[in-house]
Amino acid sequence: MLSDLPRDVAEDVLIRLPMTSMRAVRFVCKNWNALSKDESFTKKHLAQAKAAAGAREFMTVMVINYRVYLMSINLQGIHNNIEPSINHLGKLVSLTESDRVDISVVYHCDGLLLCITRNIPRFTVWNPYCGQTRLFETIRRPEPRYAIGYENSKSFRSYKVLRFCEPSRGYVRYELYYINSKSPSDIMSIPITIFPDWDIEFYARGVSLKGNTYWFAQENCAGDDGTEIGYQDFLICFDFSKERFGPRLSLPFHSIMEDTVTLSSVRDEQLAVLFQEEDTLHLEIWITTKIEPEAVSWGKKVFLAVNMKPLDDYAFNVTSGSFFVDEEKKVAVVFDIDRGTGMVTGMDCFAYIIGKDGYFKKVDLRDPSEDCSFPLMCSYVPSLVQIERPARGGKRKRDGGNKYKKQIIEYL
Repeated sequence: MLSDLPRDVAEDVLIRLPMTSMRAVRFVCKNWNALSKDESFTKKHLAQAKAAAGAREFMTVMVINYRVYLMSINLQGIHNNIEPSINHLGKLVSLTESDRVDISVVYHCDGLLLCITRNIPRFTVWNPYCGQTRLFETIRRPEPRYAIGYENSKSFRSYKVLRFCEPSRGYVRYELYYINSKSPSDIMSIPITIFPDWDIEFYARGVSLKGNTYWFAQENCAGDDGTEIGYQDFLICFDFSKERFGPRLSLPFHSIMEDTVTLSSVRDEQLAVLFQEEDTLHLEIWITTKIEPEAVSWGKKVFLAVNMKPLDDYAFNVTSGSFFVDEEKKVAVVFDIDRGTGMVTGMDCFAYIIGKDGYFKKVDLRDPSEDCSFPLMCSYVPSLVQIERPARGGKRKRDGGNKYKKQIIEYL
């Protein structure tokens, strides 16, 4: 019987399995389920997985057709005529998740995934490696935006989810959900209303970096006669320790409304910004030398500058053009639909690999067993972060100008 294997033998077997096999392992028997969640084993397993992948293999999570996939990307030999490798490692599902739950977008922070459900006012915080999930129902709001981050303390990290919306221009309301809280009565903060002089578009996806989240933002500037004279553009950060939005942070370029600007993190240490002009298709990627909630500095030279018109005669979509960079190879990988089709066709999800000296390649991301539409990607690094289990069915009422009700419901 598998359950009768000595612990050291079982550990030696299980530690060789890929991370995507852990869900199946936990269903084999109680002993294997317990072993797979043991802290000593999981540390060894994560170290083994990292060593097996190699230093130049990137791991990402991607939403395709409202499902979350784990993918590996290896660019090691692209400048030596070796084809890049992009592999589907599997569909991520939790231990008790129903496949009927549709995910519209996913964000990553410190091994936790923030999954926003489609057409339903709720979100899920999920550690795929540990198999832990916590589902939150929210109040329906117009075009809400989300972010996940943490506050460092002496003993532990306090993880939080930010949810905010802009009911009308210049008026923002936000609230925080406390992931580490064991008590349902302490799960949501009192909503706060602010009147910022900036605007974050509803489709803009924030990027988590060192526990805080950054967005591309703009201000509509008008002259004395009311005519539009241009836009100021900058970064805005939400500081999860201070629980507030920070000041404007400068950018090394100026964009107009039709241009594409999207963000990515680099090893959770630096911020990368992709900027593409809509008319010329000129593309630039800049990387910070310093980034904090209230200060930013940029490299003197652009990380990558490419004229995309001879390579692909369409601009990347601001709503789906997520990306990451490989600093050593001077390469960017942008995930988007095929701009040439102008529509979702079932075969139009691509990774656009763009490098120095004119390197360019399109890789079809479609799983043969699935249709494909609007890939949304973020980098992923597995971790042992634990998600607290609250008491089920708790309720809380808040009065802060409006009445709010909050209820924690069943786990996925």
